[in-house]
Amino acid sequence: MFEQINWIAVAIATVVSMAIGAGWYSALSKRWIEACGFTEEQIESVEANDTPIIYVIAAICHLVMAVILSGVIFHAGGAEVTMGDGILTALLIWLGFVLTTMTVNHRFQFKPWSLTVIDSGHYLAVLVAQGLIIGWFGF
Repeated sequence: MFEQINWIAVAIATVVSMAIGAGWYSALSKRWIEACGFTEEQIESVEANDTPIIYVIAAICHLVMAVILSGVIFHAGGAEVTMGDGILTALLIWLGFVLTTMTVNHRFQFKPWSLTVIDSGHYLAVLVAQGLIIGWFGF
C-alpha cells in the first residue's frame, strides 16, 4: 500500500486539513466553547498553557488520516482514481465512521447536538478536501 501513496498529495492534504481546522474553529469558536460546556476557568487555563503540542498532535493525526484515506481510495478504485472517487470515498468514510462515532460519543457524554454538528462538520470538510486532493493527484 505505501508504495502507491502519492506523498506530495498527502503532504498537501495534511496542510489543507490544518488550514480548514484553523478557519472552522476560528469562525465557530464561541459556539464550540459553549457546546463543549467549558467553564471560564478552563478557558483561562488553556490560554495560560498555550502549547504547540496540541497542533503537532493534530498535524500528525491529519497526516495519518490522509495516508489511510489514500490507501482506502487506492484499494477501492485502483491506480486510475479521479477526484470524484476521492470525494465519494471520503464521504463514505465520514458517514460510516466519523459521524457515527462522534454521535455515539457525544450522546454518552451528554453533549449537545450542536457540538456534534460543529465537530463532525469539520471532519466532513477535512475528509472531502483530502479526498479531492488525493483523487486529483492520483497515485
